[in-house]
Amino acid sequence: MAAYAMWGLFPLYWPLLKPAGAVEILAHRMVWSLITVVAVLAVRRYWSWIKEIVRQPRKLALLALAALIITVNWGTYIYAVNTGHVVEAALGYFINPLVSVLFGVVLLRERLRPLQWTAVGFGALAVIVLTTNYGRLPYLALVLAFSFGLYGLIKKQANVGAAESLTVETLLLLVPAVAYIGFLEAAGQGTFVDLGPWHVVLMVGAGVITAVPLLCFTASAIRVPLSTIGLLQYIAPVLQFLCGVLIAKETMPPSRWIGFSIVWLALAIFTYDSLRAARAARIGRSARPLDHVVT
Repeated sequence: MAAYAMWGLFPLYWPLLKPAGAVEILAHRMVWSLITVVAVLAVRRYWSWIKEIVRQPRKLALLALAALIITVNWGTYIYAVNTGHVVEAALGYFINPLVSVLFGVVLLRERLRPLQWTAVGFGALAVIVLTTNYGRLPYLALVLAFSFGLYGLIKKQANVGAAESLTVETLLLLVPAVAYIGFLEAAGQGTFVDLGPWHVVLMVGAGVITAVPLLCFTASAIRVPLSTIGLLQYIAPVLQFLCGVLIAKETMPPSRWIGFSIVWLALAIFTYDSLRAARAARIGRSARPLDHVVT
């Protein structure tokens, strides 16, 4: 719950870093995330994984690809929040579970149950309705949904722990991030040292608020049932949506409410089907020993 709550409150943090642009914030986020996660690993005195990763080129390649994709996701999200599109950013994370299901069908050749197809269909309908409302494709939401869905798919294939993965990803991005920060400062366009100590603290904090919820999530993922995590994941976009409507005061015309209602209906169907399938699986597992005895 702490992880998803922190992710849900991200829209309140990024505007504090203005007038820094989205790319400058992104570069600092990469640098300070690396420093934060390395500090965590140092406290844990856990470095043996480095040799294992280096010996597996496929995992390194997957993490390099994941690093590029999460860069797109982070940059898009910061841009969306700081340009007044918090609600659209929340939409991206609302439809992300449906995108993940779609990836399962297209890329992993998984078969969907009828209710899952229904949920995906309603998700597509919602995008059409919201496209009509915005007068354009909700591209920020779609970039966020598809990039995060693809990121999750690649991370699943890599099968590397969260702290270790974040270390490798941010390390791979360190050189371009530092180079961009250096370029901005040399050109007199950077904000890191020009806006006082509080701005420095906030920029450094971008790394902390990136690493901490991820570590909380990793710690809970091995303790909490997957079905429970599936329900809790909606905490983040709900809080993001509320930040956009109640705090950022973004306009929500009736047609936009209709589009979001269709998304929520799709998620309700998807969640119901997931819980039903999980319950059936539990019943099946508990019945097997008895069937064996009878046989």
